Amino acid sequence: MAKRGSNQEVTSKKAASAASKVLRDPKSSKAAKTAAGSALTQRPNMK
Repeated sequence: MAKRGSNQEVTSKKAASAASKVLRDPKSSKAAKTAAGSALTQRPNMK
């Protein structure tokens, strides 16, 4: 697993929610799902 270096970009809660909707939509394109997955990997783990 790659560690985040000095680049501390984090996806906002609103953007993460939108990305989640894209991933759950079967009509979403592969490119959209790739971008959504990338956005979610930048979201911090919430407990």
